[in-house]
Amino acid sequence: MEKQAARELLDFINSSPTNFHAVLNSKKYLLENGFQQLFSGDVWRIEPGGKYFVTKNHSSLFAFVPGSGDMAANGFKLICAHSDSPTFRIKPKAEMTVEGRYLKLNTEVYGGPIMYTWFDRPLSLAGRVLLRSENPLKPIVQFVDFNRPLLLIPHLAIHFNRTVNEQGNPLSKQKDMLPVLGMINDHFEKEDFLLRLIATEMQVNPADILNFDLTLYDVEKGGLAGLNEEFISCGKLDDLAMVHAGLKALVRSKECSRGKILAIFDNEEVGSGTKQGAGSPILRTIIERIVFSLGGSQEDLHRAIHHSFMISADMAHALHPNYPEKQDPTNHPLINGGPAIKINANQKYVTDGDSAAVFENICRMAEVPCQTFVNHSDMAGGSTLGNVLLSQMEMRGVDIGNPMWGMHSVRETAGTQDHHYIIKAFTTFYNM
Repeated sequence: MEKQAARELLDFINSSPTNFHAVLNSKKYLLENGFQQLFSGDVWRIEPGGKYFVTKNHSSLFAFVPGSGDMAANGFKLICAHSDSPTFRIKPKAEMTVEGRYLKLNTEVYGGPIMYTWFDRPLSLAGRVLLRSENPLKPIVQFVDFNRPLLLIPHLAIHFNRTVNEQGNPLSKQKDMLPVLGMINDHFEKEDFLLRLIATEMQVNPADILNFDLTLYDVEKGGLAGLNEEFISCGKLDDLAMVHAGLKALVRSKECSRGKILAIFDNEEVGSGTKQGAGSPILRTIIERIVFSLGGSQEDLHRAIHHSFMISADMAHALHPNYPEKQDPTNHPLINGGPAIKINANQKYVTDGDSAAVFENICRMAEVPCQTFVNHSDMAGGSTLGNVLLSQMEMRGVDIGNPMWGMHSVRETAGTQDHHYIIKAFTTFYNM
């Protein structure tokens, strides 16, 4: 059971090279399980117990099941995660040549990747492509995944940097991290080469391509590792592991009186300040439309928000076997020890004593172990989408995540057992 959940997660991540593909695969899974897609520009006709989802920018998704009871008195149960991961985005006019023989692409760093982990790996390209349509305000949207080793970022040989293992290698995002696409000849046409490459892959006319959002990804598939396959070794565990667990829990959960929402935001890695990010009013707008579509009033909306509870699900830092001193002395979660409640006195996380107690009760009901994560007091920690989201509406909430190593590496490590645990905890929460 535990390994099966992990293998399903690997299948999901391996087929989701970008945030767009993660949402595309989430849509497919929901449609296969009886959910109906809604569109923001249409009139919504919602029924209690119905299953619905809506997307934004093709990179965020919001699935919901209105409860059978009084919305104002029961509120909603929310699980929130994010679809994006640190990577490198292809810039416009990206083609660059060196000595007339090497062709490389100009990139821009997205988020905060551990950059040196991207060296000397087979990389590919994937993303969204916008095509010409009859309506200039609504281009046709298609997705592309080259799905083969296409590029690499070569590291500088140790012979040219003898102290690399002692003093490290400070990296320039503009100079060191540009991927090489191949060798070229004297007849090479650099102008619009990438556009023509995309057109060939998609079998479309290059003149019909208006623009694209393409990023790099590691083409090597994730897998299980360890003596007993107790580790999940894969890219994008932060945060597609929580996305996958939320999807599984929502589909498996039973009909109940409280409404259920799964919110998969984009752009958490760059601050959430986009129309599809947690800093926008999109989730509050969706909750408003649910309440009003079911005949509720403005007063019902305020009461429903008051009675709601949110789990902000983003991965957590596990105790590192080589750097135990980096963690708090008494609050350092272990891989396969269960989900970690994330706590910060300076409100980088939304957890307080009340919400931590709620999540501990959820884990107890699910028969799942629970841990706590607090930053070492001499180290500044990161933040997540919980506190950004709650700036849009006042709601009880807790920040949690499964423990992992190597967060923001091109290949991260989490626990096989932990993924089974978090699906059980999320399902129990949705069933309450």
